[in-house]
Amino acid sequence: MSNTTHRMNRIFRPNKKTFIMAMDHGANFNVLPAMKYPGKIIREVAKAGADAFLSTVGMTDKFADDFLGKGIILRIDGGVSFLGDRSKPLQTVVTAEDALRLGADSIITMGFPGSKFENETLSALSRNIMEAHKWNIPVTSEALPRGFEGGEDARTPENIIFACRQSVELGADIIKTEYTGDQESFKELTESVYAPVVILGGAKKVPERQLLQEIKDALEAGGAGVAMGRNIWGHENPAKYAAAIAKLIHEDCSVDAALKELNSIF
Repeated sequence: MSNTTHRMNRIFRPNKKTFIMAMDHGANFNVLPAMKYPGKIIREVAKAGADAFLSTVGMTDKFADDFLGKGIILRIDGGVSFLGDRSKPLQTVVTAEDALRLGADSIITMGFPGSKFENETLSALSRNIMEAHKWNIPVTSEALPRGFEGGEDARTPENIIFACRQSVELGADIIKTEYTGDQESFKELTESVYAPVVILGGAKKVPERQLLQEIKDALEAGGAGVAMGRNIWGHENPAKYAAAIAKLIHEDCSVDAALKELNSIF
């Protein structure tokens, strides 16, 4: 068994599903006050059933014990913040060798076809995949058509499917992307992309039932799980929400059963 397989097995359970908790936002965005005590959130969510974490260099280094041995996917791109004017692309700021030294099981980087910076981001994605694979580190690509620039056709199902397929053609091992909005198009995506696909939660706060239903729909259409953060660490009880999501992903329960888990007293 290769080191790559060992690392993938630290992210995915034997059922080939995963609940990845995204905690990497603070490298570019203001996460305060909700994420004031990241170590506490990481430990509680790890106990509640998360399988892996999207993490920053700082968190991976300073809160190593709090991950409780769960998988770590290290964000390697950055160099910009929400205070900037978005006139420059994300840069690769962490190497695969850095990720290995920090004990990460995978790296995550962006793939933005159609962005005005597509040449930079897609070239960086290709280089990072080739470099990571030299070290047997699997690569997670955040595949989003046009990135965060918007546009009428930015997030059509067809363009989301293209972005994900492009990332696996470039060598990505895990795909993180937006849910296409319906099971038919998402099934087309998962059947067209020869790597596990996890859905993101997005920037907006979504009602609990709506988020859980979206996860359920994605799983039924061939999705491999989620890579979500804001809706969970911004929740009044992140651990309870995480337990509900873990139950949905790994126990194939109903949305009602997951809500019951979320709202249970104990």
